[in-house]
Amino acid sequence: MLSIMIPVLNESESLPQLYQEICDTSQTHNIDLEIIFIDDGSSDTSWEVISGLAAKDERVSGIRFRRNFAKAAALTAGMRAARGSVIMMMDADLQDDPKEIPRFLEKLNEGYDVVNGWKERRLDPWHKVYPSKVFNWMIAKLTGLHLHDHNCGLKLFRKDVAAEIRIYGELHRFIPVLADARGFKVTEIPIHHRERQHGHSKYGVRRFLRGFLDLLTVRFLTGYGQRPQHMLGAVGLVCLFAGVLGLGYLGFLWVLTNAFGLELGPIGNRPLLAYSVAATILGGQAISLGLLAELIVAYTGRHQDSYSISERTGTTAQSEQEIIV
Repeated sequence: MLSIMIPVLNESESLPQLYQEICDTSQTHNIDLEIIFIDDGSSDTSWEVISGLAAKDERVSGIRFRRNFAKAAALTAGMRAARGSVIMMMDADLQDDPKEIPRFLEKLNEGYDVVNGWKERRLDPWHKVYPSKVFNWMIAKLTGLHLHDHNCGLKLFRKDVAAEIRIYGELHRFIPVLADARGFKVTEIPIHHRERQHGHSKYGVRRFLRGFLDLLTVRFLTGYGQRPQHMLGAVGLVCLFAGVLGLGYLGFLWVLTNAFGLELGPIGNRPLLAYSVAATILGGQAISLGLLAELIVAYTGRHQDSYSISERTGTTAQSEQEIIV
């Protein structure tokens, strides 16, 4: 079964048409699916529309939040409710074309775990298109996963992926990156992007600043999430070495001045003294912070594997099943 989860925020005008297009595609290509609408605190009649669709079609279900919790929370709720072995996320604004669903499934069946959409001809204003290009370039450079459009709202992935990654804040746009870090196979396909027909975009300028900060978070989680001391400790050692080296040099000058009477001037007026002391303190703090981070990872990560198993065979598969039972 294919589970399609659709976050909704004030999209009552778009929902009936989106539902009908999904149904037409599933009927044409004989796709067994369910549709999960997640109402993320809408103030219009979106929930009434969702309730009406669920009443007439048993394949439709709805989840309603008490207030707006953002897209990542809506997708997390959808992943938990999904019954299918394959999950697709789709926006509710009709810019994602349901006719693309069969192409995504075909690509997934080639052996991939995540298929990301790529809006090759994007019908958005320039002030959204060009910053997005820069953002995608930065993601590729920092994570090593080269995709044209990480933030595309149309993604398909196996339920194993949903079980192993955790999204919060605005990390939903980094699902391919998080999956790639766990060893899943990620690819992309160009899709047909449509203009918005109703309502207005929910994204503003603040989105790009938050996106950059989230990118730093993802880079840390994927690179050092299980070994934070490797980064913090490395920074701490460099600062500590520089600070000790500077203080050693100043100490040597002090000995020359006081023991041998050389006129080298007082070391207390030298900027190097302040820089060396600051570097020493910063280095010690970074190393201490790294040790605390290691303790947190060791405690909170006891029940979370740092690896991802693709499949099993032989006696190990039977042993694992006995443990689960």
